[in-house]
Amino acid sequence: MLSERAQILLKTLVERYIAEGQPVGSRTLSKYSGLELSPASIRNVMSDLEELGLIISPHTSAGRIPTPLGYRLFVDTLLTIQPLEQLQIRELQGQLQPDNPTRAVAAASTLLSQLTEFAGVVMSPKRRGIPLAQVEFVRLAEKRILLILVTADGDVQNRILLTERDHSASELIEATNFLNQHCVGKTLEEVRDAVYQDLRNLQGNISALMNAAVEAGSQAMAEDSTPMVITGESNLLRVDELSGNVERLRQLFRVFEEKTALLQLLDHGQHAAGVQIFIGQEAGISSLDECSVVTAPYKVNGQIVGTLGVIGPTRMAYERVIPIVDITARLLSSALSHHN
Repeated sequence: MLSERAQILLKTLVERYIAEGQPVGSRTLSKYSGLELSPASIRNVMSDLEELGLIISPHTSAGRIPTPLGYRLFVDTLLTIQPLEQLQIRELQGQLQPDNPTRAVAAASTLLSQLTEFAGVVMSPKRRGIPLAQVEFVRLAEKRILLILVTADGDVQNRILLTERDHSASELIEATNFLNQHCVGKTLEEVRDAVYQDLRNLQGNISALMNAAVEAGSQAMAEDSTPMVITGESNLLRVDELSGNVERLRQLFRVFEEKTALLQLLDHGQHAAGVQIFIGQEAGISSLDECSVVTAPYKVNGQIVGTLGVIGPTRMAYERVIPIVDITARLLSSALSHHN
């Protein structure tokens, strides 16, 4: 357990480093900490903090900077949050209109990016844009048919269709062949537009069946979705600690492009009660070793449906970013629940 003066000096050091981006020396700590300590006493405390792995001394400077462990202690026990003003909250609320869930998610990502000047990311609750690989109908009983949808990413969705009349095996084969011919390689959004035109020209009694299939398929995809919206990645090019290492930047942008690792991280954030902070290696993604990710889950009608967050350097103003992420998650929850 750190002494009170060690905590004050660590808090001061982290705050000054976040504000100025320069290693912090004992003179600066003496000026900003409010402690009546001699330079020698401050250096002794700094030496203790360094031994604990909370700060390090870059070889080019006499000052110190926080380590990920130092940031973790700061965030967990020393941080003073700066809550957003009511006016700012109302402005945010005005930009997250509940008229369209897709637009609300995109707006949330943009807001996170604009307010923090880092990358904003939102895991969407809607499954969109995944092409179909296979469609099949299986007769379960009279007027009950199992619809099987296999997407290009290997996901399998099953839906039971209750039909107005019984369908013969040959009709189900005909419907299966028709949908596979028209649907494979297309998203369900594209299928709806294309198939509805062709259904008008279809002879026989399978038109209603395929109408039901497309509707049920669209609903299935919407209920099981995890795509992601990322905004403001280019902001990270302006961060000194990141922009100096071209290879690290390349790896970071590859993470943004591939999204799989980020989705896993955000999925992990869905199980948290509130704001979660991953500092450096805690994210479990090597390309984010010099970054922090601040996440919060959001809900629709009380049910957690996704996660949003901010990706920036470890040297970020946590006292500002944390309430921005928290409020945006609450406002997005409200917008989406209102829409439903």
